[in-house]
Amino acid sequence: MIKIGDNIILEHKYSDSFEQYKCKLVEKKGNDLYIDYPVNMKTNRTVFLLEGTPLKANFVTESGSSYTFHTEVKGRIKLNIPMVILSYPGKDHLIKVQRRQYVRVETSIDVAVHSDKGEFAPFTTVTDDISAGGSALLIDKNSSLKQGMELACWFVLPMQNGEYEYRKFRGRIVRIIEGQGHKNKASVQFFDTSGTDRQVLLRFCFERQLEMKKKGLPI
Repeated sequence: MIKIGDNIILEHKYSDSFEQYKCKLVEKKGNDLYIDYPVNMKTNRTVFLLEGTPLKANFVTESGSSYTFHTEVKGRIKLNIPMVILSYPGKDHLIKVQRRQYVRVETSIDVAVHSDKGEFAPFTTVTDDISAGGSALLIDKNSSLKQGMELACWFVLPMQNGEYEYRKFRGRIVRIIEGQGHKNKASVQFFDTSGTDRQVLLRFCFERQLEMKKKGLPI
């Protein structure tokens, strides 16, 4: 299931810090995973993980399916490069992350929309809602977008730390929803999303959900 070269996103199993670390699977031997040194996704600094540290790991397969599993640091080793050894519970203990588990939040963020096939002219708009699995885009009533079209969407994600993440997601229009005003909605489902991009979007949605909760807004 997990293969050499896959990106893995790690986070502490028992922590409310929500810090995430990106690494790559370099080698796999039995129930041991050999990864390069993890890098903090916020600071881009190398992270030192103590032996025995319990972690949650997430990776995305070539088909776009996302899986998570529990692991812990078994030690460190230096072969061609310095590596960290993680325990691997085996494919029978992987948990598939279902699309319905993604938190969808109603929020307006800027997005630039393009067609790799030249089916429509590029345009900019805003979202009506977004999740790690897809988004609803506001489009003009006379838009040429149709169900089944594939899109390339550049999202501008304002993060809680004041920084902006510019992320590209490929998506497919699953339906066009007629609006009562001057706009319709294009419901877009993402595909071919990297593990890193999906984790950033998950973090964005989670931060927005917390922000709305603090303001007493419905979630």
